Amino acid sequence: MPTAARLVAALALAALAFVVSGQIMPLMPENTDFGYFTHVNMALAAVVGWKIIGPRAGRGFVPGVNNGLTGMAVLVLLALFLQGAVEMFRLAHRHVYDDPFEALAAIFTIGLEYFFIMAVPTVLITLVIGGAVVGVIVDVSAKRWK
Repeated sequence: MPTAARLVAALALAALAFVVSGQIMPLMPENTDFGYFTHVNMALAAVVGWKIIGPRAGRGFVPGVNNGLTGMAVLVLLALFLQGAVEMFRLAHRHVYDDPFEALAAIFTIGLEYFFIMAVPTVLITLVIGGAVVGVIVDVSAKRWK
């Protein structure tokens, strides 16, 4: 059922994904083609906000912060998996992998490589503070528009 908290969670987490995607782009190699990188991350963030953060809103300040941090962590894990899968398919079209299991294992390897690229203090601080702020905003909106 649509609620104001779900809408606010989707929009706030999408805004956080937009900011963090902009911070990650300069960290990648110079010849990287980003394509729909930011758009995909924002859409994924909207879904995570709607499905995970929104329904758990309105329980108080500390649970709100925890809710935002949980949603941010789920978003990062799903985005790393999705971006790793996209890169694996790009490499699979070049016949890099010998069998399907090697290609499936490469999704996690590529995702882990992307995590180490994005694991710089500015990005991590933005994610933690942004996740907490999103949780508080969603909690306040759930209490205000019941």
